[in-house]
Amino acid sequence: MDPAFFEAAETAVNEFLVWVGFGTIVGLTAKALMPGRDPGGAVGTLLMGIVGCIIGCGTLMFFRDGVRVTPISPIGFLAATGGAFLLLVMYRVLAGSLFIEAETGEIWTHRRRRRNRQQAIARDM
Repeated sequence: MDPAFFEAAETAVNEFLVWVGFGTIVGLTAKALMPGRDPGGAVGTLLMGIVGCIIGCGTLMFFRDGVRVTPISPIGFLAATGGAFLLLVMYRVLAGSLFIEAETGEIWTHRRRRRNRQQAIARDM
């Protein structure tokens, strides 16, 4: 076998492990910053962190010409955490778990408060 093949394979495995490792750390950091219960388990956190790294670091590289940003650098970690946080916020908004539509005469409320209020009414009956 060609030694260049083994070197390329080693580099690919190293990059994969960096993305998985920092994706997990970024996903956990974004979930820690977001108050309330979060969807997804370990795999969901990992995938959200990896996609957040791609969104955050990609956006940062788009606006900074000639700079390679990785999630290993401090600015890359902040950008990746921001991307994962944005992804989590968008998921909550689109899934309807952050806000619900108001009924007649009501204002927008947080779903958890409404559910607790309905449970309290049911207990009092």
